[in-house]
Formats: sequence, structure tokens, C-alpha cells
Amino acid sequence: MVACAEAWRGDGAILASPMGLIPSLGARLARLTFAPDLLLTDGEAYLVDADGGIEGWLPYAKVFTMLAAGRRHVMMGAAQIDRHGNQNISAIGDWKRPKAQLLGVRGAPGNTVNHPVSYWIPRHSPRIFTDHVDMICGVGYDRGAHELRVVVTNLAVLDFGTPERVMRLRSVHPGVELADVVAATGFPLAVPDQVPVTRPPTDGELGLIRTRLDPDGARERELA
Repeated sequence: MVACAEAWRGDGAILASPMGLIPSLGARLARLTFAPDLLLTDGEAYLVDADGGIEGWLPYAKVFTMLAAGRRHVMMGAAQIDRHGNQNISAIGDWKRPKAQLLGVRGAPGNTVNHPVSYWIPRHSPRIFTDHVDMICGVGYDRGAHELRVVVTNLAVLDFGTPERVMRLRSVHPGVELADVVAATGFPLAVPDQVPVTRPPTDGELGLIRTRLDPDGARERELA
């Protein structure tokens, strides 16, 4: 949650669009701590505060205006992602006759060419971090991505801060070994000489997570 929250650090008054439980909790945590100007939405008609209270009106059609203006930062998922950041959420296998049909392309192309995009992947594995994606939904840096910020997984935080704009290991989570991340990635990963540990939550953040944001521990079930 903290690593997801950090994706929005410094964004200011920008629309946060987290997809899924842990990204949503991360965005709310950011709003309550270091990103008070962050805009949160219920995904339908309203701007909301970190507890879901209504702050303003934002019908979904208006989101596309913010999207085109680059005033949005979305954190999506990925069924497959390659070293350039190309993402697949549509189908596994030959796209003419896939062996698995997923969500469909949805808004991934428009997101990745118009505004910052990050990814949350709860199970870091070579099946997801693959050398070749079966269908490109979100575009990577080799195809004109606007800004791919970070990829947060259950093992590490990755980014594209290399001259070639290929995926790089930014930090490993506490208790995770570098070799674990390399083994779970299905392509050569850029690894700096010194790999820091992802920062743990502060006592204040832990308090917010346990008593206000997720007192029932739903986050643990997502990572089970």
C-alpha cells in the first residue's frame, strides 16, 4: 500500500484513478498523508474524500477531458507486461483465437499515451513479466507511451529509469532477496549496483491502515 501511495507523490491536484483494492487503499493513504491535493473519484459521478464522503461532482464523461489534458494518473493491472512496459489485459494466446479471454483493451491505450500510468501486480511471476505480450493494450515506451511511472508488485518496485527506457528494479520489499525478483521476471531486468529496500510504513501510516483505511484486513486476502 505504501509503495502504491508513493506513486502519486508530487502529483498535486491531479485525478487519481486506482484500479483494485490495494491501489485504492494506497491512493487514499497518499491523500491522508503527503498528497492532500490529490483528487479521488468513486468512478461514476463524484469526487470523494479518503473516507468516501462526497466532495464534488465529476460525471464519468468529464474524466475524458482530464484524460486528454494529462491531468490524471491511473494505476492499472496487467495480465502480461514486457520490459518496455507494453501491457496486456485482453487475451492470452493467439489474438485470433485466444485460449483465455480477459477484460478487453478498455481504456489502456488512451491512458498510456495521454497521462502518467502505473501498474499494480499482486503476483510477480514470469507468466506476467514476459518477454512478449500476446496483445498490446497499454503501450510501452517502444510504442510511444507518455509516462510509465512505476510497477509495484508483491516483491518489488520497478520503473523505466534507464537510457533505453526498459524496466529497472527500483527497490525490493523488506524480506525479499534480489535473486527472488530476478527469478520471477521473464526477461533481463536492469539492476543497479545498489538496490535499496522499499520504505516501510511509518507508525502514523500503520495506524491509518489498521484503524481507518482497512481495519478488516482485506489487503491480506489480496496477497494470500
